[in-house]
Amino acid sequence: MSTQTPESFEWTDLDRRAVDTARLLAADAVQKVGNGHPGTAMSLAPAAYTIFQKVMKHDPADPEWTGRDRFVLSPGHTSLTLYTQLFLAGYELELDDLKAFRTQGSKTPGHPEYGHTAGVETTTGPLGQGAANAVGMAMAARYERGLFDPEAPEGTSPFDHTIWAIVSDGDLEEGVSAEASSLAGHQKLGNLVFLYDDNHISIEGDTATALSEDVLKRYEAYGWHTQRIEPTADGDVDVPALHAALEAAKAETGRPSIIAMRTIIAWPAPTAQNTEASHGSALGDEEIAATKRVLGFDPEQTFEVSDEVLRHARRALDRGAEAHAAWDKRIAEWRTAQPERAELFDRVSKGELPDGWQNALPVFEEGKSVATRAASGKVLQALGPVLPELWGGSADLAGSNNTTIDKTSSFLPKGNPLPEANPYGRTVHFGIREFSMAAEMNGIALHGNTRIYGGTFLVFSDYMRNAVRMSALMQLPVTYVWTHDSIGLGEDGPTHQPVEHLASLRAIPGLNVVRPADANETAIAWAEILKRHATEPAPHGLALTRQGVPTYAPNEDAAKGGYVLADSSTEVPEVIIMATGSEVQLAMAARDALEAEGTGTRVVSMPCVEWFDQQPAAYRESVLPAAVKARVSVEAGIGLTWYRYVGDAGRIVSLEHFGASADANALFAEYGFTPENVAAAARASLAAARA
Repeated sequence: MSTQTPESFEWTDLDRRAVDTARLLAADAVQKVGNGHPGTAMSLAPAAYTIFQKVMKHDPADPEWTGRDRFVLSPGHTSLTLYTQLFLAGYELELDDLKAFRTQGSKTPGHPEYGHTAGVETTTGPLGQGAANAVGMAMAARYERGLFDPEAPEGTSPFDHTIWAIVSDGDLEEGVSAEASSLAGHQKLGNLVFLYDDNHISIEGDTATALSEDVLKRYEAYGWHTQRIEPTADGDVDVPALHAALEAAKAETGRPSIIAMRTIIAWPAPTAQNTEASHGSALGDEEIAATKRVLGFDPEQTFEVSDEVLRHARRALDRGAEAHAAWDKRIAEWRTAQPERAELFDRVSKGELPDGWQNALPVFEEGKSVATRAASGKVLQALGPVLPELWGGSADLAGSNNTTIDKTSSFLPKGNPLPEANPYGRTVHFGIREFSMAAEMNGIALHGNTRIYGGTFLVFSDYMRNAVRMSALMQLPVTYVWTHDSIGLGEDGPTHQPVEHLASLRAIPGLNVVRPADANETAIAWAEILKRHATEPAPHGLALTRQGVPTYAPNEDAAKGGYVLADSSTEVPEVIIMATGSEVQLAMAARDALEAEGTGTRVVSMPCVEWFDQQPAAYRESVLPAAVKARVSVEAGIGLTWYRYVGDAGRIVSLEHFGASADANALFAEYGFTPENVAAAARASLAAARA
């Protein structure tokens, strides 16, 4: 799609009519369903139209085109801002879809949903996260270029593209956007443009109720390129000024850009404009009719779209085809010049792994004490050379999380003084920004063509939680590396000791929480996560120990989420002890004691209950026979996960309160995480099962 330069910019009566059509479609859609957010969609229509029709490189006929720019609507409540442009430009939306706005099963849900509507690049709704997604997309675009075309001069690579995001006051008030914007400035993401809808309205009225800072000064301090445009005398968007600002932002490749655009919400509704009521309520039939008169539309008609306007707007299909064809020519030339990188691109874009990649996985010596966080680090360092698409880091905890995939190569922009700085580096320094790290990882995954991971302490997953939820909602293959997974971190005390976190994270539908028992289970878990990347995309959270744990012989059944680690001496076990992570060793020691007493005891290691629950019923029965009623679970956290596994006669060895600052061994002993207590729980369960 060829963009217009400021000198060649054209804004015709048909463009204006198309914008006004979009405004009224938004008003009619909300009025028809009886709820929604019409005001912002009306005032943003000129800006969204300018981006989609005059500036952005995209192909409505191929929404997944690799060479496209990306567009993020961070204030997802104004979803009609996006839906009307998708309809006008010729994506898969039609007028009936706009008429079905916010109704069950429609392509136009209340907030944009990734994977549900063609042209929607990310699910937005929780404010601020769309902005952070856009930052992640910009990071991914740079890393992708480094993988496939690093030597190309700036602006000449088929992998060069721009991330456009509309952000609102609400987005910029949320802390997650501040975290992400700070990182974007530090990273000098010159492929990122924010258009800030400065409409001065929030649900509670004028934004003066809660916001008085100079937003552009803040972004200038972050290291962004800043611009401001004012409305026309009658209150509408100054489209030529907007277009010039967007082109200037795109031309600024040394830093991210933000344009503050003053708008009047619900413009030009005669009485509803510039009111908080227009933010989240239907305007009413009379106000909509009056607005249609102002704009020269028939007040008796609803969802009016003239054939002339639609033909004009859908020339975006022709421009998209032209841009796509030009890109196809460039990518063909690149393939000829870079056959090895083209082969890598084809593999990565399909989500495939290279032949023999598993040969790089380390196998750890049985009996040796290794912290699973350390084992994870060894896995990453081993996989780095064979999986160049794998990259990541941590929220300033790389040494503790063991997330440094390459200590000689940091993802940092040109001009950074550190010796390992490389704009295409492998190791990401997210900074102490856990929430935005997770949201940026979502953006990286949404962008495609790389595999991302990010680490922090498990207790700080609380900071990240809503972004983790969004990972699960969108079924994104991101990997969270959460270390220091229990009271086993000891003297750091209860502020750093996760207690409720494992159960809380398992409560998120679609998130797979993996707590390996040892180093070999950790390697097998990483392998399974990588295998699932394309075929069963979902977020995974690895919960890893700070302290050393015994290493057992590798068992590939660990990839099934639960398996028999040590079986009973009797044909049918009398009692089953299931455990995760560092508590598996307690189960094994308790088994020794029970077997010495003549009690047939099976130990089941259960690194991932979600994977286990996905297995066929026959396999699950083979591991946890229904006939065996005496069962014990052991996990150093609340027992909420385990009631459905242990049954009425079962016993749960858990931690139902916060920890304390003390030596890890002392804490485990004080709170009952000992082989003796586990064995006692097994005896109690046996007695209950026989009663």
